[in-house]
Amino acid sequence: MENDQRAWSAHALAFPFPAQGHINPVLQFCKRLVSKGVKATLVTTRFLSKSIHVDPSSNIDLETISDGFDEGGHAQAESVEAYVSTFKAVGSETLANLIRKLNDSGHPVNALIYDGTFPWALDVAKQFGLLKVMFCTQSCAVSIVAYHVQRGLLRVPLSGPVVSIPGLPLMEAADTPSFIYDLSTYTAFYDVLVNQFINIDETDWILHSSFHKMEEEVVDWMAKRWRLRTIGPTVPSMYLDKRIESDKSYAINLFKPNASACINWLHAKPVASVVYVSFGSVAELGVEQTRELAWGLKGSNCYFLWVVRATELFKLPENFVEETKEKGLVVTWCPQLEVLTHEAIGCFLTHCGFNSVLEALSLGVPMVAVPQWSDQPTNAKYVEDVWKMGIRAKPDEEGIVRREVVEVCLREVMEGDKAKEIRDNARNWKRLSKEAIDEGGTSDKNIDEFVAALLGKTILGNSDFI
Repeated sequence: MENDQRAWSAHALAFPFPAQGHINPVLQFCKRLVSKGVKATLVTTRFLSKSIHVDPSSNIDLETISDGFDEGGHAQAESVEAYVSTFKAVGSETLANLIRKLNDSGHPVNALIYDGTFPWALDVAKQFGLLKVMFCTQSCAVSIVAYHVQRGLLRVPLSGPVVSIPGLPLMEAADTPSFIYDLSTYTAFYDVLVNQFINIDETDWILHSSFHKMEEEVVDWMAKRWRLRTIGPTVPSMYLDKRIESDKSYAINLFKPNASACINWLHAKPVASVVYVSFGSVAELGVEQTRELAWGLKGSNCYFLWVVRATELFKLPENFVEETKEKGLVVTWCPQLEVLTHEAIGCFLTHCGFNSVLEALSLGVPMVAVPQWSDQPTNAKYVEDVWKMGIRAKPDEEGIVRREVVEVCLREVMEGDKAKEIRDNARNWKRLSKEAIDEGGTSDKNIDEFVAALLGKTILGNSDFI
């Protein structure tokens, strides 16, 4: 390959969890490494590699290993528990085989950057004397909550209405990740989240996709205990510092992009008049919540662009698309970064997945937060109370955000008393995001420090570096 002919200073092997929300942040970090002379190879599963569309301009190699389910991925497994345990057994072996192959190729691996959900990868890195680098795609706030649970410092089930953890604002129990707040749901995911920190003290580096100003107090608390560094925002360079001219998108998509319909529709709308609605690639709204959201959007009288996956369209109210065609556009996919940067967008109604929040914050887009599960409630807490660039739509006792609440929140963010303050804060976070990753910014310096460690590893050899 073309990038094999370059004089690379070191070689980092990056191993994200095989889902787009995990792949994209790791991939963006790899691009930063490549821009600084480090060879980067991205590892995914054999199954997922069949549906990935790779941008050849990324200069990042793609390699595959087995998760034990080469024909169907996680959907082939009988349960989450079965997938996790099989991935550990088969993945450990095939990852080790890949490292041996790469070490014999003329570009020996110096570091294994592994997803925090794969703590067993640390043992593989140790086997080869590699730098052991844990990469977290959630916020530092979520990480430290899970760490306190894993170490028994925060006992579950939660016993009180308020949670107090060093470096974090006081939180209600419902602001913590859903796996911790409600132990009856997604027990396997609880184990995945909490077990990230089983061997954290053995890591050489811990990398987070946020940036220092976003979570200053908790980052400082964690950095006193581990070699933790923030390296974000993990958003393509051309939306931030523009120092990597080829970095205009995430380069790897699990969905075939078709941008024209969304963008052309937005071109015809007034500045800051459109509500962009998306719940990511994983979260699934129930039928009742989907319909309440639909009528809330209609009742707000705002223009809206709503991404509803093809498998979810049946949940919309009957004739909704036809009845709202003068104000709304419903699509099954759209290029989120392009949409969020369009001048017509006034706010982002989001499930608060961390990548979506990081994009909105980096691009200065106010938010209406409608968290569903996992880390999303904690992210929503920060959107409203820490970053102050949005409002959380509160659910009722049945867990449903009603249409009236949707209407009120949209009006407040788009034109209400808090709208100016929220927009001003959003613009400030956009500025701070660019500063962090630009030359000399906190994240840029952290990446330089990591590259220096890789160079030291290369010079001393994989068995001698401490």
